[in-house]
Parts: sequence; structure tokens; C-alpha cells
Amino acid sequence: MPESDTLNSERLSTDIEQELLEKLRSLPSEKVLQVLDFIEFLWLRNRDAALVHAASRSSEASFGRIWDNPLDAEYDQL
Repeated sequence: MPESDTLNSERLSTDIEQELLEKLRSLPSEKVLQVLDFIEFLWLRNRDAALVHAASRSSEASFGRIWDNPLDAEYDQL
């Protein structure tokens, strides 16, 4: 990524962060708790997806030894 893109991305991130903070500060406390709950939901979903992806990658070599054989090649044709 070119340096100018990185700087623009950082500036955009800072602008978004500032806007989020301003809006968050204007909410009543019960709404802030709902926002926090939603953020935690998104964070967990993202973390879970990353764990599934990592588990899939780590098992590829093991399954590759099982699946890469002449007998299994017949199923690849289906």
C-alpha cells in the first residue's frame, strides 16, 4: 500500500473513531450498554471466524495426506 493510502486510511480511521466517540457520548447510558453489547457480538463473531479459518488451514496438511491418493481421485471426478 502506498504511503499516501496509508496516511489517508489512518486519517479516515481517526475521523471515524472521533465520530463514533461523539455519538457514543451523546447516548443515554442504557443505549451505550446496547452499543457495547453489539460491539462485543461483532468482535466475537470476527474472532470465531478467524479461529475457524486457522483451524481449517492447520488441518489441510493432515487431510491432504488422506485425500491425495489415487482411490480418492475417483471422487474428485463426481
